[in-house]
Amino acid sequence: MTMGFHHIALKCKDIEKSLAMYRALGMTEVVRWGEGERLIVMLDIGDGGRIELFANGSDEFSENGKWQHFALRVDDVDAAFERALAAGFEPHIMPKVVPLASTPAGVTINVAFVKGPDGEQLEFFREL
Repeated sequence: MTMGFHHIALKCKDIEKSLAMYRALGMTEVVRWGEGERLIVMLDIGDGGRIELFANGSDEFSENGKWQHFALRVDDVDAAFERALAAGFEPHIMPKVVPLASTPAGVTINVAFVKGPDGEQLEFFREL
């Protein structure tokens, strides 16, 4: 059995605003179905993994909760962060390099976080 990431889903207060912002990061639409309050759209994040956006979301937590954040592997954290800000995402954690006291070996990462229109956190991640 093989396993890999396929998608993460988000209920959006304003799906058109969310679509515009995620498209501005370079994500492309794969498929959509439904309409109005039942619209669902899947976007490719660039490597075959997807984000699935659902219309008719709210600020309320569903019984399934909301994710804490999702991370995108990028070649240039600073450039991804600036592109997200230009697309309308809010800055959350400025780009920084973090040496981790990890095992079995130390790892250093470069990360930055932005917040989307529904308060979702998006992380740009690069292992150095």
